[in-house]
Amino acid sequence: MSSASVLQINVSPGGVPKRPIPDGMVTPLGITGDGHAHPQIHGGPRKAILLITSEGIDELKEQGFPLYHGALGENLTTLGLNRRSVRVGQRYRIGDITVEITKVRAPCETLSVYGPGIQKAIYDQEVKAGNSASPLWGLSGFYASVLRAGAIRPGDPIQLLDETA
Repeated sequence: MSSASVLQINVSPGGVPKRPIPDGMVTPLGITGDGHAHPQIHGGPRKAILLITSEGIDELKEQGFPLYHGALGENLTTLGLNRRSVRVGQRYRIGDITVEITKVRAPCETLSVYGPGIQKAIYDQEVKAGNSASPLWGLSGFYASVLRAGAIRPGDPIQLLDETA
C-alpha cells in the first residue's frame, strides 16, 4: 500500500482558485481563513474540507485544462491518495485531524473559467449515482466533515482509519 500525504493546503476568501498556505488550523467548519462565495452551497459541517488528488489534477492537465494545485477549489491537494478507492463513509487521519468523507463534490459553473467542458471531464451520471467504477470517480473531489480538529501541514500523512458506510 502506497503512502498518501498532504501536498498542499489551500484557502481563499471565497471561490476559486484557492491559494497555498504554509499550514492550517482545522475546525469543524473547515480551515481557518477559508471562505465560501456561496455559503448556501459550499461549506458547513458536512462540507468543511474539499480534497482533490494531485494525480487527478495532472490527468485533467493532460486533457488540456490549465489547472494547478488549488485551482479547483480544494482545501487539500493530496499526493499518493488513490481517488478510485475513496468512498463516502471512510474516515482518515490527516496529520492531527480526523475527517470523514461525506459526499462526492458536484462541480459548479464557476469551474468553467478553466475551459468549456471541464464539468463533463470530472463528473458524470455514474459519479452522481455513486458508481465508483466510473473513470471520472473522484476527479471532482470529495467533501469531508471534521471529526477531530487540529493543525495540518504539507507532508502530513493521510491514513485510512475505517469505513462507516
